Amino acid sequence: MGTKVILGIVGAIVLIAIVVGLSVVGPYNTLVRLDQAAQAQWAQVENVYQRRADLVPNLVETVKGASNFEKDTLTAVTEARAKVGQVTPGAMQNIVNDPAAFQRFQQAQDGLSSALSRLMVVAERYPELKATQNFRDLQVQLEGTENRIAVERMRFNESAQAFNTQRESFPTVLIAGFFGQKFQPKAYFKSQTGAEKAPAVKF
Repeated sequence: MGTKVILGIVGAIVLIAIVVGLSVVGPYNTLVRLDQAAQAQWAQVENVYQRRADLVPNLVETVKGASNFEKDTLTAVTEARAKVGQVTPGAMQNIVNDPAAFQRFQQAQDGLSSALSRLMVVAERYPELKATQNFRDLQVQLEGTENRIAVERMRFNESAQAFNTQRESFPTVLIAGFFGQKFQPKAYFKSQTGAEKAPAVKF
């Protein structure tokens, strides 16, 4: 076999290797970029949830000042916040790639949302509580935080959708599969069960 033929074969192999390499590098880098965008948006979700958790103790203490305020409602809020706090940093580390952990996190947060919603409805029965500046300030902060939570959850879902769409497209799905756990599909926030119904309050 002549030298030119051997060089031709080697050149063809090198060319094929370059083409294959470039066809892998592009989708891989896209997955990395979209994964990082989803992780960054998740950090925003965590921030607003933490802000809400930080408001709860002050809110509970303020509400305790109202005479005869329903203890069951306060207990429910305190317990719901405790469940949110039980989500360990280790469990949070890769939560966007772990559907089961993501669901547990959402359930804990939804439980706190429900408890706080009931607290605010029950507070309507206490004019002296509603008249205090501290309660009104906390109420405004809580409402603002709930709005931020809704916005950041929506943005996270958009980031997760962008990642998942790219991940499932061909040939990226093959590359994602090759890298195993690194590029798992992202979970989505879903509406809380019964969210369309107002909390029932019995007088």
